[in-house]
Amino acid sequence: MDWRDYITVDPEVCHGKACIAGTRVLVTTVLDNLASGLDSEEITSSYPSVSHDAVRAAIAYAAALANERVVALGS
Repeated sequence: MDWRDYITVDPEVCHGKACIAGTRVLVTTVLDNLASGLDSEEITSSYPSVSHDAVRAAIAYAAALANERVVALGS
């Protein structure tokens, strides 16, 4: 899977924040729901325009961003 098939960034949509393609559902919304303990089924039920593959793409997108730079953690 290529997350680029599911994630878009358009300055005209949601102020240029990363969204699930064809929706106004922010990637951060999907990730926040996952971090809160919801599973893919619960997310797609709450956001019918978001597919299970789009949820996986959001995770892949976050992983790609995490690989882009090193963030110093406090001691």
